[in-house]
Amino acid sequence: MTEPICPLCQRPIPPDVPQSLHHLIPRLKGGAKGPTVLLHHICHKEIHATLKEAELARRYNTVEALLTHPRIAAFAEWVSKRPPGFLSRVPGGTRRR
Repeated sequence: MTEPICPLCQRPIPPDVPQSLHHLIPRLKGGAKGPTVLLHHICHKEIHATLKEAELARRYNTVEALLTHPRIAAFAEWVSKRPPGFLSRVPGGTRRR
């Protein structure tokens, strides 16, 4: 069986690596039954460290749209060069709430 590919960084997601489902439209903004994508946990954390729920629902509700955000695009480029099991704290700090 082939490993799923993270749509954000394009690396394989081995079964022993932390992973999570990302709701393309946040659950709190009406996306509870909407589409999800399987991501490395580190990629998922970067999305939520960068963008507010309202921004995710309104403007960044596809993988393609997420990759147009400068910080997400830079992160995806950076992490794509790491091994699939790479774990790290989210670089750049978290956004202000």
